[in-house]
Amino acid sequence: MPPAEQILTPAALRDWPLPMPDGGKNSRGRVLVIGGARTAPGAAMLAGQAALRVGAGVLTLAVAESVAGPVAAAVPECAVLWLAETAAGSVAASSAEAIQRALGSAAAILIGPGLDDIDETADLIAALVSAADEDLPIVLDAYAIGALGQLPRAAREALAGRLLLTPNHQELERLLEAESEPAGSGSGPASGTDGPADPQRLLAERYGAVLSSDNRIVTPAGDRWEVPAGHSGLGTSGSGDVLAGALVGLLARGAEPVQAACWATYLHAAAGDRLAARVGSLGFLARELLDQLPLVLTELQA
Repeated sequence: MPPAEQILTPAALRDWPLPMPDGGKNSRGRVLVIGGARTAPGAAMLAGQAALRVGAGVLTLAVAESVAGPVAAAVPECAVLWLAETAAGSVAASSAEAIQRALGSAAAILIGPGLDDIDETADLIAALVSAADEDLPIVLDAYAIGALGQLPRAAREALAGRLLLTPNHQELERLLEAESEPAGSGSGPASGTDGPADPQRLLAERYGAVLSSDNRIVTPAGDRWEVPAGHSGLGTSGSGDVLAGALVGLLARGAEPVQAACWATYLHAAAGDRLAARVGSLGFLARELLDQLPLVLTELQA
């Protein structure tokens, strides 16, 4: 592992090689992505494909039943779970029972891409955490990050130590607002007035999570790494789903949480740099990042 508070260079990553599983697809881990409400099935698809692009072996997409058929046709490499949904098309918390049957074979799970109802998402996370093995890594993205503030304390405690978060700037601010609530006003801990000034470190510490945000990786212990790549062109619809998918894919391959976060953040940023050089600094699409991920990964592992 590179020293804490280090700039992550290609040389540093090469000295911190990813696991290279032998054998077939099962040796590279099974990824379960839970998301894809009726209004945003593409988010789960982007995340799942990113997981495969960084080397995960098997993919299952758990999405709202109204879009499950089209998702299965669009991503033929995946298995699909059809999830119950609300009248508005959101994934319903009652779908937890169907998802639980897939938890036992998963090497890592991602919750959030394409979910669009905070209350249903919070209830869904709480149910899944109680059923998942205590060492199963869990990545939360998008609406699942926003739901953290509504989780019961028991669910937060069960997540601590195996949780990874990928908040964008807005999600980071919303989490900080939830943390600033007076003690006793919600189900989670308040931040207090003497917490660390660094908001990313505060949240990593409070939730016992490895956090990747704005090309920075922070651990609950306060270790930090910066990725000197990427640019504003990555601020495009679906880009965060690609990052979260790359992260869960590396976890499935056997990378430790901190290593997976550092590598995924660098891969995502470097993929954006490659597209900027070819397409332009603005205007490339998140789905175009997918093709760049294995190329950057191969270069780093050369």
